[in-house]
Amino acid sequence: MKDYLSLIKFSHTIFALPFALVGFFLATNKLGTGLDWRVLLLVLLCMVFARSAAMAYNRYLDRDIDEKNPRTAVREVPAGVISPKTALGFVILNSLLFIVATWFINPLCFYLSPIALVIILGYSYTKRFTSLCHFVLGLGLSLAPIGAYLAVGGGFDRLPLLYSAAVLLWVSGFDIIYALQDEDFDRSLQLNSVPVWLGKKRALWFSTFLHILCAIVMLLAAFQLAAIYPSAEWLSWIATIIFIGLLAYQHTLVRPDDLSRVNLAFFTTNGIASVIFGVLLILDFYV
Repeated sequence: MKDYLSLIKFSHTIFALPFALVGFFLATNKLGTGLDWRVLLLVLLCMVFARSAAMAYNRYLDRDIDEKNPRTAVREVPAGVISPKTALGFVILNSLLFIVATWFINPLCFYLSPIALVIILGYSYTKRFTSLCHFVLGLGLSLAPIGAYLAVGGGFDRLPLLYSAAVLLWVSGFDIIYALQDEDFDRSLQLNSVPVWLGKKRALWFSTFLHILCAIVMLLAAFQLAAIYPSAEWLSWIATIIFIGLLAYQHTLVRPDDLSRVNLAFFTTNGIASVIFGVLLILDFYV
């Protein structure tokens, strides 16, 4: 179990999960249906199954690349801890479980589930042909708030779409920062990324630009939230300000000539930002 949790980097679920819960509670409060624990459990299962399939497939598909990279050679598949065949079986199992879980939610989620799988599994191919691979990863995680909103029966609406857009920009920006570590390695294998395309300095500027756009979208969503939900007051604004502040903070941690704090910027800062935002916004409906 420990090996499989490491394979899929289960702890990284913390990035998108709070936004999925935000989408769930937005729809619950809009429709006034009360908390449906069955749907909430199914949403959580969908998050776990979808992300497990995506991460395991990335490890399976990139096993030959990871083996050549000193930073990733210790991963479970190239290190021989989990065989490629077993990893692929794990992907298939989680993909099927994801589809089954959506079937128990509602027909719309079930019909859209193959599209979601194509996006999150297809990401693993993208660095082989485009420098914009980071945006495909961002798109995959951006499905969390709108997907959870649809699960409650809220349909497509402006506010969850704004939060999905914010997640797209946020994740794309911090994935560019993370990719700085492999710029030279990726270039040597003719793999694509924004750091390979633009170089470290301009890649960092591009990431900053994406996070500025993310901050703008988050502020627009906060205004929209205040207009639609009378119960949402000051906590949602504090949540938004803290999230934006931590976006800015991570850009003080990394410089083109000093990547020693990439993991602090990538995991710790973004994980804290997501959790604080999700907890405070959800509390705003009930406090």
